[in-house]
Amino acid sequence: MEIYCLLGIPLTGGLFLALWGNRRNAPEINALFSLLTLLAAGVLTARIVASGPMLVGGEGWFFIDSFNVFLVALTAFVAFTTSLFSRPYMRIEQEHGRLSTQRLRLYHSSYQVFIAAMLLALTTNNMGILWVSMEAATLATVLLVSLYRTPASLEAAWKYFILCGVGIAQALFGTILLYFAAERVLGAGGSALLWTHLNGVKTHLEPTVLQLAFVFLLVGYGTKVGLAPLHNWLPDAHAEGPTPVSAVLSGLLLNVALYAVMRSKVLVDGALGNDLAGNLMMGFGLLSVVTAAFLIKRQTDVKRMFAYSSIEHMGLITFAFGMGGPIASFAGLLHMTMHSLTKSAIFFAVGHATQSAGTQLMDGIRGLIRTNPTLGWGLMLGSIAILGVPPFGVFASEFLIITTAMHEHAWATPFLLIALGVAFAAIFGRVQPMVFGETELPRLPHQPALTPVFLHLGLVLMLGLFIPPYLAMWYRQAAALLGG
Repeated sequence: MEIYCLLGIPLTGGLFLALWGNRRNAPEINALFSLLTLLAAGVLTARIVASGPMLVGGEGWFFIDSFNVFLVALTAFVAFTTSLFSRPYMRIEQEHGRLSTQRLRLYHSSYQVFIAAMLLALTTNNMGILWVSMEAATLATVLLVSLYRTPASLEAAWKYFILCGVGIAQALFGTILLYFAAERVLGAGGSALLWTHLNGVKTHLEPTVLQLAFVFLLVGYGTKVGLAPLHNWLPDAHAEGPTPVSAVLSGLLLNVALYAVMRSKVLVDGALGNDLAGNLMMGFGLLSVVTAAFLIKRQTDVKRMFAYSSIEHMGLITFAFGMGGPIASFAGLLHMTMHSLTKSAIFFAVGHATQSAGTQLMDGIRGLIRTNPTLGWGLMLGSIAILGVPPFGVFASEFLIITTAMHEHAWATPFLLIALGVAFAAIFGRVQPMVFGETELPRLPHQPALTPVFLHLGLVLMLGLFIPPYLAMWYRQAAALLGG
């Protein structure tokens, strides 16, 4: 029952807001549906923690375990806090003439459909439905990125659609190969794509076919993750779309795409009995970390800079999952949580900063600590957190990843340390004058909605100082499911 509520609420919200989303209280309705989705996710999480994995549906069309329910809870939480942030943000955009009432209706309905598609991708047991839901999330995101209908936003949406469309086509071919291998063991029919069935017979699947399938799945879903050299869509989509869209892209969609890769990796590891999948993930992950770190230095747009930071951190998470083992998988899951919470908080602060300054160029944003001290400290603390400064949780997860790499793959450690150092210097050097620089601008006439910023950063700080035992157990269970 919980799973149907979890998926039905955002779908109902999308339909309702498509019909009545032009009302004045549409942002509050959007937040209400997001809150109900969060409550449904909480109930589902409590049940999984208490009773263990479960199959739902006639043939087990939905499968929930410690790995995906962790991402379900994280997705629902960030989706809710982003809806709270978007209430004043999108109203200000409308007041500034950047959005019409009809565009706001499109935004709110597409937002709920986007959340529903991601939750379906996380909970479905069918690898084919997983692909369909990822495609649905892509189409919903195209509408959100192009919301402003400016030449730049339309170009970014088109670029996103083309690149991710090519990527998702690769993932489709990988899924077909997966079915081809499974059909010989499980027989024809939809059940041959059920992940639980595939996991049960993975040692009997044809290794050569699985090897080729994973290459296509990694390239296809890796495009959605933003792994280099398939990352070109991501900075444009972040820079040209509304800031709430940037928050859910960085904080949620990238995680869901990586989840699809990890579900595939579990099957391939069992079929091949070697480290091919892990080595490929380590290679793409390390390339992404290094590429993004050096591209961060060249950015002048604040949203593009933090978009490249997302590529860097998703590369680090992919590298950790590629290493495998209990510590690296635990660290990857922890870093996934820290990045989602921290990066969405940063985009919340950046959204208000760019609105008040009237520009996304960092040279035009100065002295936030004077114009609005709360906003300035929010951006500064968020930037310090994402750079891995203790005691924030990003430091703990990065420390675990780096030390594991030192022990098991020492050759990669210098590349990781140099890339993280370059990114640290670039981001800190850019953010410091934005917060503490001299400015002639007056103080902001209104207080931005910064509760979600400090709520996220508070959680990141808490998890850096102390991980509750039940949460640590949850991470360990999920790491074990990933082969750690």
